[in-house]
Amino acid sequence: MGKAKIFVLDTNVILHDHRAIRNFRDNDLIIPAAVIEEADKFKKGNDTLAFHARGFMRDLDSISKGRSFLPDGIPIGKDLGRIKVEPNHPFPPEYADLFRDDSQDHRILATAMWVRDNNPGRFTALVTKDVNLRLKAKAAGMAVQDYLTDKTDEEQLAVSQKEVCRFTLPSAVMQELCYGPSCDIAPSALPAGVKPFAGQLFKFEWEGGAGEPACARYDAASGRIKLIRSRQAYGIKPRNDEQKMALDACLNPAVSLVSLTGGAGTGKTLLALAAALEQERDYDQIIISRPTVVLGNQDIGFLPGDQKTKMSPFLQPLMDNLNVIKEQFRPTSREAQRIESMLTMEKLIIEPLAYIRGRSLGKCYFIIDEAQNLTPHEIKTIITRAGEGTKMVFTGDVFQIDQPYLDQWSNGLTYIGEKLSGQKIFQHVFLRKGERSALSELAARLL
Repeated sequence: MGKAKIFVLDTNVILHDHRAIRNFRDNDLIIPAAVIEEADKFKKGNDTLAFHARGFMRDLDSISKGRSFLPDGIPIGKDLGRIKVEPNHPFPPEYADLFRDDSQDHRILATAMWVRDNNPGRFTALVTKDVNLRLKAKAAGMAVQDYLTDKTDEEQLAVSQKEVCRFTLPSAVMQELCYGPSCDIAPSALPAGVKPFAGQLFKFEWEGGAGEPACARYDAASGRIKLIRSRQAYGIKPRNDEQKMALDACLNPAVSLVSLTGGAGTGKTLLALAAALEQERDYDQIIISRPTVVLGNQDIGFLPGDQKTKMSPFLQPLMDNLNVIKEQFRPTSREAQRIESMLTMEKLIIEPLAYIRGRSLGKCYFIIDEAQNLTPHEIKTIITRAGEGTKMVFTGDVFQIDQPYLDQWSNGLTYIGEKLSGQKIFQHVFLRKGERSALSELAARLL
């Protein structure tokens, strides 16, 4: 091997992104034999982990083309480094009693330390998304890193997902925005140096406090800043400015991808569902879904009953939102009966997200709840299912992640906010204030 850096990959890196070995530029990679053993256990099934396990093995087999990885590894590709599958090695004698359990994590760490000690003069680091293993590596004096390729840049995230921009404008400009014939203004009316991007949200105050604040968004298609009017959808009325902006995004036919983030009780899913029902005549089907993740990481197989019974606890929060909307009307009302009819005719479907792979969703309003528990790859898989006339709304709270190897910066919901910010068909809204109840808001703010 050359003088490039050496990175030893943990199993969770390739299960997170099976193309990870091509993201280290001209540096050399070591795959401990323990990683191959672990990946083999995940290769069966239709879930994302199985997809990445199989993809990694096929890619590694394609690179080797019958050649041996010993002694110096095999070139990964043009302008890339070399890759080698390294047999398991024990800890150095001085660290033999540091970790007593014989686990795959310890075998991977021990192999990483062996590679470092046998390549003096070269920077060697273990790459893992497991925080606990990173701490163990630091305790053993091993250089260790997180897999950063799909992590969102914090500065870019601040631009793409920051709160609404607030400005005070002259009364004449506010008069044109709020009461003019087209209810919009030119970007030149903004303070000097402010250049709006597509979908950017604003909250304008009257100079001297002469009137009520106005919410607006920049419409890139027309090049104008348009007033966001207060409106309702299927009996649901926004209770604050952010909810007004979120509902506007969900009802806007020019926006086909919406991201709603915020804490518990801010109304993300409720607003998205109300908007879908309000526009149901424009779509062939309304699908509401969420990933099947539970607290404590309990496997769904421990639940009794058939598939429908097992999925019921996961999908019940979506039914709760639907029931809130139904309660806005009398049981005999046209709106309530319409909801029941859509459920019966399967125009309104609540189903697990696991069934989305392979489908083509044409002219569909698709709501994905708890999207912070999805990886960037899973988000891409879902969005690429969209056919003509389909609208997708992703909702979630990036500070409530239940997946062990995702965090605020690497989850799929954050990823789309960073990558798609400024696109004409994308809109992001961050909802700050909880409206579920005074108790819920107090708990979210102080606990």
